[in-house]
Amino acid sequence: MKIKLYQVDAFANKVFEGNPAAVCPLENWLDDHLLKKIAEENNLSETAFFVQTNKNIQLRWFTPLEEVDLCGHATLAAAYVLYQHCHYSAPRAIFDTKSGQLVVTKIDTGFSMDFPASMPQAVDSPAALLLGLGKIKAQTILAGFDYVVVLDSVKEVMDLSPDFSQWLNLDLRGVVVTAQGTDVDFVSRCFFPKLSVNEDPVTGSAHCELAPYWGRRLGLTVLCGRQLSKRSGVVHCRLVEDRVILTGNGVEYMTGEINI
Repeated sequence: MKIKLYQVDAFANKVFEGNPAAVCPLENWLDDHLLKKIAEENNLSETAFFVQTNKNIQLRWFTPLEEVDLCGHATLAAAYVLYQHCHYSAPRAIFDTKSGQLVVTKIDTGFSMDFPASMPQAVDSPAALLLGLGKIKAQTILAGFDYVVVLDSVKEVMDLSPDFSQWLNLDLRGVVVTAQGTDVDFVSRCFFPKLSVNEDPVTGSAHCELAPYWGRRLGLTVLCGRQLSKRSGVVHCRLVEDRVILTGNGVEYMTGEINI
């Protein structure tokens, strides 16, 4: 059996920026065990699989360890492959996912993705979370589908060197560290050691909790966030009621074929 494989740098304008995701278009769903093995072999933070139906597009995401409920950058990468390689021409693509229907619109500057917003709430800080921060002191600690740690400055976000061993057994997906920006509205870094992704380059789903928080704090409905990983990337966010519209571009890095 041969399966097409594409690697796309999402939230990027040129290769080696943004967050790389693997994408495999399928005619029919394969066994979950095989999907997991393909994602493990790809060894990227996310591999997206999709199947086109008569109505919508079924989309699933896998880390090297497990399936996840929501992934922004791999959705953008899947939309890129759908339009560039699967002869899809409708102005909008509707993806059926574990997080409900996600609508992606092709625009002149890339893709606009309609995702559910998640407002993080203040929580008591787990001891392991604080230990993982080391000497960095949190201004505020919140919880959404990740722990969101608000720091005092961009420099503190850049300088943070987490103790990942402390975060392996946290009950939420991971830890997102953020601060108000200088040339953008906010900055962030995202860490998911329990998913074998110590630091994710650019995390669309994290902006579904970051944009509502910073939007309320700054009194804005249109925001720009920069993720300060080594690869870096910019995510444009627009708040519309209980949704977040994330906008970014994708760049194709590799086309290949899996032989199974």
